[in-house]
Amino acid sequence: FFLLSAILNKLVACCCLCLQVVNMASLDEQVRQVKELQTKLQNDDFVGCDQLLSKLKISMTQHTFPPSAASEKEIAIARMTLELGARLCIKKRDIKAFERYVAQLKVYYFDFKQVGKVEESVFMQELLGVNLLCLLSQNRIAEFHTELERLDPSLLQSNLYIRHPVQLEQYLMEGSYNKIFLSRSNVPADSFRFFIDELLNTIREEIADGFEKAYTTLATDEAARLLFLSDDTKAVRTIAEERGWVLKEGQFEFPDQSDDVTSLPSKELIGKTLSYATELEKIV
Repeated sequence: FFLLSAILNKLVACCCLCLQVVNMASLDEQVRQVKELQTKLQNDDFVGCDQLLSKLKISMTQHTFPPSAASEKEIAIARMTLELGARLCIKKRDIKAFERYVAQLKVYYFDFKQVGKVEESVFMQELLGVNLLCLLSQNRIAEFHTELERLDPSLLQSNLYIRHPVQLEQYLMEGSYNKIFLSRSNVPADSFRFFIDELLNTIREEIADGFEKAYTTLATDEAARLLFLSDDTKAVRTIAEERGWVLKEGQFEFPDQSDDVTSLPSKELIGKTLSYATELEKIV
């Protein structure tokens, strides 16, 4: 019995050693694939990047789940894989996929940081800043402030990547659209440019909505100036066609929105208010 037990223990030890060797070899292969993915991303080889990402994601399921049991090296590889995936989505202009990658990265950025599992990533602040700008560009202000609450307050002014979207949100609340348009030429990283353009398009949509409510007609050059498209008449005409504006003699005629205005039942509201006041007086 003791001899059999000793033999079993040796077999288990050998199996564990073999698994460790296989695991290390697999991790080395992942490191090689991550480096290759970085190269392909720099060369804008999107097809090759997608193929490598699929392989790396499968490898992640073999090593880093549950994540709390993963080693520091496994966590670093998984985090780098997700960061490269997020950067790829920015280049591909895929907002939904970018948001999914950021949601996964938050585990590595915040949860592992609290338990001291791994050092802070050099791309962390940049991607979190891009995520803030992504939310701002979609006018998701409540979620924008929720994300800000997760960050160290000192970063809001001291970190370049975080300060930039925070300033843009302030300009947006002030209505200082000209400052937002000027900021496009002064972004902290190229990864911000796509979402800056999305934000500018969102602002133009808001301005165009204002045209339709405030004017019946507006000169084309004035519309271009207010839309910050004075040098791009083609873009102005595209917006006009999408929104159904009619161009006549150098002016845009806007659709009649009188049917969209909901009339308030003023007499009924006044009657109910007076009855409430009467009832309150009886109670007093």
